[in-house]
This record gives sequence, structure tokens and C-alpha cells, in this order.
Amino acid sequence: MKEQHELAKQVFRWIDKADHDLRAAEHIMTLEGSELTDIICFHCQQCAEKYVKALLVSVGVHFPKTHDLRLLLDLVPMRIMPDVSRPRVIALNRYVIEGRYPGDWEPITFEEAQEAFATTSEIRTAIRAIVPKEMLKPD
Repeated sequence: MKEQHELAKQVFRWIDKADHDLRAAEHIMTLEGSELTDIICFHCQQCAEKYVKALLVSVGVHFPKTHDLRLLLDLVPMRIMPDVSRPRVIALNRYVIEGRYPGDWEPITFEEAQEAFATTSEIRTAIRAIVPKEMLKPD
């Protein structure tokens, strides 16, 4: 029983941090004339990553330290795979680097940021439907 309680707390911590990222992205999107599309997309990628990690923790699957959504999704057992477009989720990977560092890449448009936010919201909803309800809230 104690192990299950600790597991639930660990999952909740991942979900709580993920939701902070999504709220940050959503807030930045509401700023008038926001040109912070790179930051929006970075927070979206981080939210998706943390939700996938929460799902993995919930079923006891260990994962390496990585930001790679493709690798993380490959670790999810098929029986609990979230019903989301895998290519759309994996597309968020580019924002791990492009959202944080300067480089020679195309600017991220507001429409791309909106798409990243929509994808992230979908993965959040899908994973919340899979994770046991007692792991979604604190003790």
C-alpha cells in the first residue's frame, strides 16, 4: 500500500509540473502581440514530455534522461498507448532546442505555436484518461 502511495505521489509530481508548463504556454499566448512563440513551443514540448513520463511512471516503466518524445513513446506499453497522433507529438521534439537556443532555423509562427498547444492539450487529455484518477491529485 505504501509503495502505491509513493507511486501516486511521483506521478502527481510529474503531472503538476507538466500542467505548470501548459499554463505558462497558455498565458504567454494571451499576451498582446506575443512574439514569444519559441517559448510557447518549448513549454508545450515540456508539458508533453512530462505527461508521457508520468504515464511511464504510473506503470513502472523506467526511462532514460531524455527529452526525445519518440524514444519515450516507444517505451509506452501498447495496452496504454494514448490515442493521439504520434507524428504530431513527435513534431514537438524540435522545440527542445529551437525553443531555447539561437540557431539558423526558421522563426516559429504563432500558428505553429497554436498547433503545438493543441497537440499538447490533446496528449494531456489522452494521458489523464489513462492514468488512475488517484494519481491525478495530491494525497
